[in-house]
Amino acid sequence: MTTALITGSTAGIGAAFARRLAGDGHNLVLVARDTKRLREQATELHDRHGIEAEVLTADLATDAGIEAVEKRLAHRRDPVDLLINNAGFGNKGRYLEVSMADELTMLKVHCEAVLRLTSAAAESMRERGRGGVVNVASVAAFVPRGTYGASKAWVVQFTQGAAKDLAGSGVRLMALCPGFVRTEFHERAGMGTSNIPGWMWLDADKLVAAALADLARGRSVSIPDPRYKALMGVVKVTPRALLGGVTSRTGRKYGPR
Repeated sequence: MTTALITGSTAGIGAAFARRLAGDGHNLVLVARDTKRLREQATELHDRHGIEAEVLTADLATDAGIEAVEKRLAHRRDPVDLLINNAGFGNKGRYLEVSMADELTMLKVHCEAVLRLTSAAAESMRERGRGGVVNVASVAAFVPRGTYGASKAWVVQFTQGAAKDLAGSGVRLMALCPGFVRTEFHERAGMGTSNIPGWMWLDADKLVAAALADLARGRSVSIPDPRYKALMGVVKVTPRALLGGVTSRTGRKYGPR
């Protein structure tokens, strides 16, 4: 059996990855901040699928939390074959409405933790000549929409660059860029979602299935839905100056409040 480590595993996209990978027979290392929820998730997945599910409580907004996961990823006797860097969050408010402490925490989780955990995993995987890393970004990476979008743009650029550098090593890296997904993400950030059109919402389980298929195909970026692929196609040919105004107005109309 292979082993997958998933950060932010107890809800949303992370939980969908855990369900799918457990169903496919992978052992799991489940990482999140809430020990009780982790243990409940591990027990359920073990009982349902007969896999081993290890619990690792870690807050990736802290050095200690990142170091704990780095240490597990570097374990040579019980290696991790697939890393899902999924942990993340959003801040409610525009630039200068969010405290600097909260902005820096976002960069810690979205950028520093992703860099350090990807590096720890990829080093071990390269030695074995196989492995995969999925860094969960967002379609917000492709439009000028504040700190969240900027942090996810970094994830995409970093992942694509690292994928090129590791080409031929047996290690695959992919940035996953979903749109709106029905998870706890917006609720935790205190964002309302009633103004978001129904067609913009994605199902987490279908998203994960598409993402894993794209990883198997060797893609370095995955936009796992035809609707968002079409939207991002329009974004690519729209002048940046115009795009900034459009995304700002659209964000106020359809974005979480």
